[in-house]
Amino acid sequence: MVTASQVKDLREKTGAGMMDCKKVLTETDGDMEKAIELLRERGIAKAAKKSSRVAAEGLVASYVSEDGKVGAVVEVNAETDFVGKNEEFKNFVNDVAKQIVEKNPANVEELLGQESIAEAGKTVQEVLTNKIATIGENMTIRRFERFVSNGIVGSYIHGEGKIGVLVDMENATPELAKDICLQIAAAKPEFLNRESVTPERVEKEMEILKAQAMNEGKPAEIAEKMVQGRINKFYGEICLMEQEFVKDPDMKINKLLESKGAKINNFARLEKGEGIEKVEENFAEEVAKQIKM
Repeated sequence: MVTASQVKDLREKTGAGMMDCKKVLTETDGDMEKAIELLRERGIAKAAKKSSRVAAEGLVASYVSEDGKVGAVVEVNAETDFVGKNEEFKNFVNDVAKQIVEKNPANVEELLGQESIAEAGKTVQEVLTNKIATIGENMTIRRFERFVSNGIVGSYIHGEGKIGVLVDMENATPELAKDICLQIAAAKPEFLNRESVTPERVEKEMEILKAQAMNEGKPAEIAEKMVQGRINKFYGEICLMEQEFVKDPDMKINKLLESKGAKINNFARLEKGEGIEKVEENFAEEVAKQIKM
């Protein structure tokens, strides 16, 4: 049985109408991903986007070495947005970003076991545990990215720690690196170029695009041609090199880099709480529960 919350969730993810959402959820036995695909095939959904609503609080922070050759971006989560404004928490997250640059942990587990550069004699895990005790909320170091560059590493933090971007570039000025970081923050590319896109992702997209064209009543041979045209738009949305430059929509990123003689080797974009399901609490109900206890 399809629930009202499932319909609401699908509507928020796709922008489709309530009845359309209920219909496809019923047809797919409540399978959210299949329902999204079905809506797209019928040309009803605006996009196959997963919910972008922030599901966890905390901060994203970055640190770049003085010579600009090594940089890191890290996400540390907490339970409420109040903690993200706490100076002690901010300092801890910044220290973790610096630790990643200087000590080069392979993963979060190794990072937690390292001796803290901020508090000698304690591991990062022990420092984190102390912060949890003093601040009074559960906190976790969720993920990080670290780049070493032959050129420069650029970084950018947006929205007081909501989004963090890191980019590794060659033959780039700090100003150009910042522009590319702003581009990544705003346009949310998933891949560097079309060669980076997995064959499975392309095949799935082409199936959806073909189904859309066929549902528009186009003959198979016309549908195939339409798919080829629309797949370029798909690449233009998810590939950084093929996106329109946010500061000049008449120029694409590949042309911008070509004009500057610069190259992007790698990039990372971390958004606070991205992909984590947020438990919605009813405050009145919670208070009522506490009174009854």
